[in-house]
Amino acid sequence: MLVFGTRPEAIKIAPVISALRRTTTLDVRVTVTGQHRAMLDQVNTLFGIRPDHDLDILEQGQELHSIMTRTINGLSPLLRDDPPAAVLVQGDTTTSTAAAIAAFYRQIPVVHLEAGLRSGNLQSPFPEEANRRITSQIAALHLAPTSTSRQNLLDEKIAAADIAITGNTVIDALLQVVRDHHPFSDPRLEALVGSGRRILLVTTHRRENQGAAMRGMARAIDRIAENEPELTVVLPLHMNPVVREAIVPALRDRQNVILTEPLAYGEFARLLSLAAVVLTDSGGVQEEAPSLGKPVLVMRENTERPEAVTAGTVALVGADEHAIVDSVTALLHDDEHYASMATAVNPYGDGRAAERVVAAVEQLLGVGTRLPDFTPLP
Repeated sequence: MLVFGTRPEAIKIAPVISALRRTTTLDVRVTVTGQHRAMLDQVNTLFGIRPDHDLDILEQGQELHSIMTRTINGLSPLLRDDPPAAVLVQGDTTTSTAAAIAAFYRQIPVVHLEAGLRSGNLQSPFPEEANRRITSQIAALHLAPTSTSRQNLLDEKIAAADIAITGNTVIDALLQVVRDHHPFSDPRLEALVGSGRRILLVTTHRRENQGAAMRGMARAIDRIAENEPELTVVLPLHMNPVVREAIVPALRDRQNVILTEPLAYGEFARLLSLAAVVLTDSGGVQEEAPSLGKPVLVMRENTERPEAVTAGTVALVGADEHAIVDSVTALLHDDEHYASMATAVNPYGDGRAAERVVAAVEQLLGVGTRLPDFTPLP
């Protein structure tokens, strides 16, 4: 059984579902919680995912403890009445940790996709850092995307035999979707295609950045747009009203800023391929953008994805307004600096992560053998 509830989880699990359905050794059951309903449904439609079970836990203004308890309570009868051989969860959402706990309580092996990411700070990102550490303690199989993630697990006394390095399945999903050239539903975005204008793609939603920090980010983006009239800033808004309250008032009247509703993943992937620079506090974008040769500036003080920082494709700029403006300006106007970030090696995947995931699960269940671990191209 595969369990997920948010758009990022769905994107990263979709290639695994496709690969599992091509096997003759395993039956696949998909359960969604609906933690992010509208955005989740978009991705399920894009990848042709038809859930077998939908817990439909979403409530207006839902708090974290409610997501946790409703997910465990919803999964419990499914796991009791028709227990799967294993439960696969992805990443560090509250859905994934709740599903792992529910399976553990039923003594069902937990497979953790994207295991071993660590920021080193339990409060940042919150609650993701705690979620993934908890899941690591109860997982039977740890599917680490990189050698750094594997080492983090080894440092926590996880047995080497229980870890496989697969690469990140988001690269599998991205490469598939980019090839399809999905049209934009927003005519303002379609007008950018072939316009010659440079695009700064911005995404922000992190809980630890909400409030004063996010308002500072909005001011920084406004200053960048004012200083760079030939630049178009595109910012797909998160559904969270707290994020919108910080962003929209500061940017809605700026002529070269386009605020959009959340984009379907196919549209987002196309926009990412068109962007010159990416400014984000998202984890997934740090993995996706380097695959397309896009420099990424991260509005956080730390990252659980240090591989791209080491490779030179990602730079941490923090949440300070002035630092954000200076970093974006430097990247836009320093061709040598830009080229060094745009041509660095992507350490996250080669498009075959899902194959390695399936092989590792087959070995866990005694019906196959693992593939060699993923290693980035030099």
